[in-house]
Amino acid sequence: MNYTLFNEDFLDGVDRIDDDSVDLVIADPPYGLGKDFGNESDMMHAQAFLKWTQAWIEAAVPKLKETGSLYIFTTWRFSPEIFSFIKTRMMMVNEIIWDRKVPSMGGTTRRFSSVHDTIGFFAKSKKYYFDLDAVRIPYDCETKKTRTRSIFVGKKWLEMGYNPKDVWRVARLHRLHKERENHPTQKPVKIIERMVKSSCPKNGIVLDPFAGSGTTIEACLKHKRQCLAFEINSDYCKLIRNRIETLNSQAELDF
Repeated sequence: MNYTLFNEDFLDGVDRIDDDSVDLVIADPPYGLGKDFGNESDMMHAQAFLKWTQAWIEAAVPKLKETGSLYIFTTWRFSPEIFSFIKTRMMMVNEIIWDRKVPSMGGTTRRFSSVHDTIGFFAKSKKYYFDLDAVRIPYDCETKKTRTRSIFVGKKWLEMGYNPKDVWRVARLHRLHKERENHPTQKPVKIIERMVKSSCPKNGIVLDPFAGSGTTIEACLKHKRQCLAFEINSDYCKLIRNRIETLNSQAELDF
């Protein structure tokens, strides 16, 4: 499998992607919270940020096949407005909560500490592709022992595992984590792999409008999907290419 990385703004280059050609969009855009991505992409005021968000969503949705889906990472501060807008163009399948498993160590004293990201899962039509078996979670031996009654014997859900819930408890990437790259909002590959495996068929095409540290590209290459990615920051593009070179070298060693 291969990938194509465009070092440009998604809105400037989106027209090079054919309509109705993409199986899945995975978008981890700026959240509108003032993060430093080496540019001012996350420095917009709320109304400008929401207008920009609507613009790139309008550009991305036509690229999806009728069976296509979209996942978007966002913050609780803007998810109501963003999800309401997408629902005028697509069918909402799930609101997923990513519990970052942040330890209780101080924080604000004027509200409850925010320790999650919000993920919207949308489909272009009721014919959307979804492979549950690819992402089932196996039961442990103890749980299987408690399900030994004859009515459960041979049941697919018992043998293959259960359906992941809509709260995903995956630890954020700490600075010392071996997966961590020099990017302020890098997502764990475990999360992206679940999206790729469940919502894009093998050999299918994933579109990533905000490639960041290249996690979506890595997940696609690992699981035999193609990836079209855009990243405006040239330093992050270098990071991504180095990351993929390391991945390919490791794959050759494993082989």
